[in-house]
Amino acid sequence: MEQHYFIEAENLGKVYRSLFGFREVKALEGLSFKLSKGEVVGLLGPNGAGKTTTIMLILGLLAPTSGQLRLFGKDPKEVAVKEKVGFLPEDSYFYRFFTGEEILHYYGGLFRMKSDIRKERVNALLQRVGLWEARKRRLKGYSKGMLRRIGLAQALINDPEFLILDEPTAGLDPIGTREVKELILQLKSEGKTILLCSHLLGDVQQVCDRILMLYRGKVIAEGPIGDILARRDHIGIDFRNLPAEALDEIRKVAEKHGSEVVDVEPSSETLEEFFIKTVQGK
Repeated sequence: MEQHYFIEAENLGKVYRSLFGFREVKALEGLSFKLSKGEVVGLLGPNGAGKTTTIMLILGLLAPTSGQLRLFGKDPKEVAVKEKVGFLPEDSYFYRFFTGEEILHYYGGLFRMKSDIRKERVNALLQRVGLWEARKRRLKGYSKGMLRRIGLAQALINDPEFLILDEPTAGLDPIGTREVKELILQLKSEGKTILLCSHLLGDVQQVCDRILMLYRGKVIAEGPIGDILARRDHIGIDFRNLPAEALDEIRKVAEKHGSEVVDVEPSSETLEEFFIKTVQGK
């Protein structure tokens, strides 16, 4: 059975030129990757690595200088493609005199949703992101965390198949952060494909299936979280009912004391450790 990819990028390049063309800046060079249906992929990299340019290309807001990019098998600039995409930017700017309820109705109207369907969708999303009680409050009175929540609801208003979330937990307290991560996993279980861009590497490690790490416009690491973070030269052993006096002698003494070896597998470093090590090595 042929693999269905939501996004296929092949040798993407993007060069920014100065006003008179005297200076060129390579934002992306030879970038290739694929995203499959129903997976959560972390887009990582230090500032200036090319993450924002990549997102703008996927959204069809920029054209690549070279290479090809297909979204749902089509050009990202096509309107029919954009209707299947939801986007939460790093900084959301809303008309501050709208209420939370009104802003979602506004965006629903942009997608030409029927009023009864739009009302049902808006109410469901306000409850899902925890803003039902604040739905009549004007956005100028929302905290930064509340604005992130309404931004998430806005990104979901059209029930998109593909979501791009840029720093979705920024400004949220620990409880809000946990709720957003749970929401991302729920969306994945519903078959949504998600590209997650975040500097909070612990969050990425907890919700992403794979990572795509950029540095100076190129991919420097890509693959499943577990495979990338596994330390091949470290082994973790999980014992059951191991007496404290046997800790110094691992397997031999464990067998002597009747302990069961439950699991033996490579131990892992954190995503933060991997990120710093990989980037500093370039």
